[in-house]
Amino acid sequence: MYRFLLSRQWVILTLVALLLIPTMIRLGFWQMHRYEERTARNQLVSDALTARPVPVEELTSPGHTVTRDERYRTVTAEGHFDTGREVVVRRRVNADEEVGFHVLTPFVLKDGEVLLVNRGWIPADGPSQTEFPKVPAPPAGTITVTGRLMPDETTEASGIKNLQGLPDRQVMLIDSEREAERLGARVLGGYIVQTAPEPTGDTPQLIGRPGDEDAALNFAYAVQWWLFSACVPVGWVILARRERRDRAQAAERERAEEAEPAAV
Repeated sequence: MYRFLLSRQWVILTLVALLLIPTMIRLGFWQMHRYEERTARNQLVSDALTARPVPVEELTSPGHTVTRDERYRTVTAEGHFDTGREVVVRRRVNADEEVGFHVLTPFVLKDGEVLLVNRGWIPADGPSQTEFPKVPAPPAGTITVTGRLMPDETTEASGIKNLQGLPDRQVMLIDSEREAERLGARVLGGYIVQTAPEPTGDTPQLIGRPGDEDAALNFAYAVQWWLFSACVPVGWVILARRERRDRAQAAERERAEEAEPAAV
């Protein structure tokens, strides 16, 4: 009755089904692993953003590499901005996907060490972006700034190439070691994204807080792959039973056609 399963067509179909089942199961586990990773990252970011603000010197120092646990921590610093040596970071977009610059201003602490402060986004003056843009001045004198601590940017993490030969006072990546060489100063590792005080004008536009990664989507994909893997054997059985039924009906019709002349 099921001898047709030994045909070339059905042997290939069965092998494909047997290959699909473990593949889909593994894809489901991979999506579940992605779900757990994203959930853990979301929790890490949430914990960092809600943690009590601390002086920046408690978390970083010259040459320090900002760790995963330190990223996004809210820190404070007291000192003054050195606008004469600030630079802009090229090819950065705002919330409306407009291309412009991030303003990176050295913030000189009381002990003379320097903290790099990303003051936010400003639009480009023109399409060429070769001229140093007009940058609104920060508050003068000694102030306290608050921001989210961030690690140095790298090409590997950001996907941004660190191009050479840029216009004066323009950079592609925020790198505290490079800035220490340029400034000839002791620069704290990493930088902060300023959250306070807020600018008096429209720019620089403060950079919004990081959003949660969509971990639920990975969970849905995992369930979807596992459902697909369960559907494969069910579908195989349905196709086999349908094939058996169609073959039986065809054989019945052949017998009926052969019997008609004898009856006449």
